[in-house]
Amino acid sequence: MSRRIRQFHRWVSMAFTLTVVVCFVTLTGVLPFWVFYLPLLPLTLLMASGLYLFALPYTARSRSGQRAATEV
Repeated sequence: MSRRIRQFHRWVSMAFTLTVVVCFVTLTGVLPFWVFYLPLLPLTLLMASGLYLFALPYTARSRSGQRAATEV
């Protein structure tokens, strides 16, 4: 599960980077305002997967500590 989320996080980060670059390149023309909201979807997905990946070591450590306490 963790490996899939890491891979998802990498692909979404590339999509986010691409949308930000596209928004900056298109600044020269007149665009509707919603174009500048396009990076928010990948950014939200990045935040969710990043928070999960950030919390993973802490939850694994607490789970291993609980197992050690019950075995004694």
